[in-house]
Amino acid sequence: MALNERRIIALILTAILTGVAIGGGFFILSSVFKIISGDYLLYIYAAIWFIVAIIVSYFIGSLIRNRLGNVIGYDNAGSVSFLIRLIGYVIAFVGFFVLVRVSLGAALAAGGFAGLVVGLAAQTVLGNIFGGIMVVISRPYKVGDRVTISTWQYGLIAPTYPPKFFSNDFLIPGYTGTVTDISLLYTTIFTDDQVPVKIPNSIIIQAAIFIHNREERRKVRTKYEVSKDIDPDVLISVLKEKIKKLDFVIEEPSIKILETTLNTYILGIDTICKTIHEEPPRSEILKITMRTVRELQAKAATTSGNNR
Repeated sequence: MALNERRIIALILTAILTGVAIGGGFFILSSVFKIISGDYLLYIYAAIWFIVAIIVSYFIGSLIRNRLGNVIGYDNAGSVSFLIRLIGYVIAFVGFFVLVRVSLGAALAAGGFAGLVVGLAAQTVLGNIFGGIMVVISRPYKVGDRVTISTWQYGLIAPTYPPKFFSNDFLIPGYTGTVTDISLLYTTIFTDDQVPVKIPNSIIIQAAIFIHNREERRKVRTKYEVSKDIDPDVLISVLKEKIKKLDFVIEEPSIKILETTLNTYILGIDTICKTIHEEPPRSEILKITMRTVRELQAKAATTSGNNR
């Protein structure tokens, strides 16, 4: 048994034993020392039950996710863990009303008023809970997926350099990373910047979600500034032949001159690649471009020397 699972089991047993010990202590105070009346004791027992049931449900969900992760996949195990926790929370609420001996009719009547008050006071929390339920039911993504979450609530300012230098005309403002957990309130994403981000589920269900996978096709743009001493037609022809031989390149690249300066021109190399990340293919394309430019410059220098 893994060390993490042992800790979870120890926490479950600790919560149960602590609840029993506290309940036993209040029982002794009420029966022996007559400090607490029977009516108040019911509410104390109900509160202890509610707290212990919530804690135990949470840790049982974590234990199930760890145990089933290798068997049915961490995405499915996360969904099962979510449902187990939700059922445990419902049982905690029901058990509380049973212990305080509240009838169903009275509970519904009180619940209507309390629901209105609590709903207004905690609408954000309730929105996250219902958002988490909708995420589990609709499954727009699963644990282990690499996604980009784009939402107006957490807008980002797109930089002009260097990402904009390579993009076509726009950037998607969003948070990109791997989904590591889907809980009742938050979805946790481990971003490409190696920072875990917890996004409320009420935000997730309103967001645009881009799912990235191994079969993804991306248009990768690479720009490179070249001296005007090199014939662009020759350079473009050679580059096309070299770049399309790369394993991740799907279609023949489109290479054109984007603009010129006094002594140089800037190539725009658009390549359809089979990749999740843009940077690795762009790096390989830049390497090939630099080597090709040096080769043509050396060839031109040799030809010029021979003509002399």
